[in-house]
Amino acid sequence: MPGPRLPASLAASTGAANHPSTSHLVLIPSYNTGPRLCATVAEACQYWHPVWVMIDGSTDGSGAALTKQRRKDASVLVLQRDRNGGKGAAVLEGMREAVVRGFSHVLVMDADGQHPASSIPEFMALSQANPEALILGVPVFDSSAPWLRVAGRLLSNAWAKLETLGAIGDSLFGFRVYPIAPLLSIMDSSRWMRRFDFDVEAAVRLSWLGAPTINRPASVRYFRAEEGGVSHFRYGRDNLLLTAVHARLMAGFIPRIPSLIARRVRSSHY
Repeated sequence: MPGPRLPASLAASTGAANHPSTSHLVLIPSYNTGPRLCATVAEACQYWHPVWVMIDGSTDGSGAALTKQRRKDASVLVLQRDRNGGKGAAVLEGMREAVVRGFSHVLVMDADGQHPASSIPEFMALSQANPEALILGVPVFDSSAPWLRVAGRLLSNAWAKLETLGAIGDSLFGFRVYPIAPLLSIMDSSRWMRRFDFDVEAAVRLSWLGAPTINRPASVRYFRAEEGGVSHFRYGRDNLLLTAVHARLMAGFIPRIPSLIARRVRSSHY
């Protein structure tokens, strides 16, 4: 099975921070992220333009603070949703606007600073060289990672690997580059994928659709509360949601097994 096509020089893509891309943008959904939001956007802007932020019904003033900070920065677009709808809903609305403005791909990253802005150029360059592919971040945890979060994702990852015959390196890490058109098609035909279920289902269903998957390591940093860290993850609620997601995906996986195996066999012969 051939590996991903690589650009001649990943380093060349760092110039995008001075020359805005017309095809790939950074999309940051945010809900009550606090002061950390402005810092995350500033870091992203060091490595890529344009950067869009979708304020998903925030009530903590972070959207207003970002708008004030970036008022004269044409490389940053701040979009507002009146009500909180969840990560998937925020990404969906951002992608719809991106299509209207001619973009084909979005790199989605969290607003809380956990994801590595310094990896944006590498992920974007991989996407530009492999435009049909889903570029998935695989987290590299450090000592700041809560052990319960690290251990808890193992089960979801095991299910996702089964559901895609091993294509997905990590099902929950939200640092990714999506090709917009196929993901919009999937989401527009489903009433799911609007909240915490978005990351898992988007990756699995894109793989089912035939999108090549490129897994790339990316560092993770968990900020403590005194450092401005914010988490909306709720172990009971969100683990129940993940259980429902994988039950739904397994129901779709079983009838797809023959076609997925056939696709895997064909790709191994290239």
